[in-house]
Amino acid sequence: MRALLRRVSKASVEVENRPVGSIEVGILVYLGIHEADSSNDIEWLINKILGIRIFEDDNGKMNLSLGKDNGVLVVSQFTLFGNLKKGFRPSFHRAAKPKEARKVYDDFIASFLKTCPGKVESGEFGKEMSVSATDYGPVTIWLDSQSKDY
Repeated sequence: MRALLRRVSKASVEVENRPVGSIEVGILVYLGIHEADSSNDIEWLINKILGIRIFEDDNGKMNLSLGKDNGVLVVSQFTLFGNLKKGFRPSFHRAAKPKEARKVYDDFIASFLKTCPGKVESGEFGKEMSVSATDYGPVTIWLDSQSKDY
């Protein structure tokens, strides 16, 4: 499972010109699901996102994790598993197939809703989405559950 985290002052997602999710200060999560991902990957990634200290304390240091006043917007993005080893057209063969990915994505969202102290919003899996975000910092973090050593 891969996630690209962006600390934002606001973010929103639309499907067919219809708003489906939005947050104010928080984390925009682009989520890619690998063909071998399991509940262990979900748990590891959620713990990392909930614990990551990228919000400033009273001294201006990035020392705070998500709180009740922060939101999380999750957007599925299989292209995080794009591979360019053979030319210029990305291959996505390591991304989970849509049916399996949807189940993992739904499980991820359900688990996040149970554990996140703030607002959790999401895009619509498998849909063409328009995402708007205003980065705050900017702070961008890459997480990969297959590389748990960082």
